Amino acid sequence: MKIKASVINRENSNEVFLQTNDTVHTIKIPPKGNGFGSSANGGELLFLSLAVCFANDIYREALKMEIIVQKVEVDVSGDFRAEGEPANNINYEVKLTANADEKTLNELINRTDKKAEIHNTLRTINTVTLKHAEVISI
Repeated sequence: MKIKASVINRENSNEVFLQTNDTVHTIKIPPKGNGFGSSANGGELLFLSLAVCFANDIYREALKMEIIVQKVEVDVSGDFRAEGEPANNINYEVKLTANADEKTLNELINRTDKKAEIHNTLRTINTVTLKHAEVISI
């Protein structure tokens, strides 16, 4: 699965494109109040990716366990202490409503925690490389 995320930002315009394999879609994130940049910061979007990944994966793993999920809530939090420093103290909380007993639902949560791809990406050392930069002087 090949995934790509793109942003095109100019004064009073912020376009966000997401792509998995050949499927492209957009999400609406307005520009900042001053018209430049995104109203959502990278830390918020990083934590959102953790929340979305876990919520999606709960449904995937529940299906395998023949559990019907009625509702899942995921809250992710952490700290960014200074410019240029990575996040730390990243934690998340889950509230799950489904048609199984408490022990089975806890097994589902733990199973999902072990398989959640975004979580596992952040749990390992990864390289993020600036592959190419193009500048246009005006």
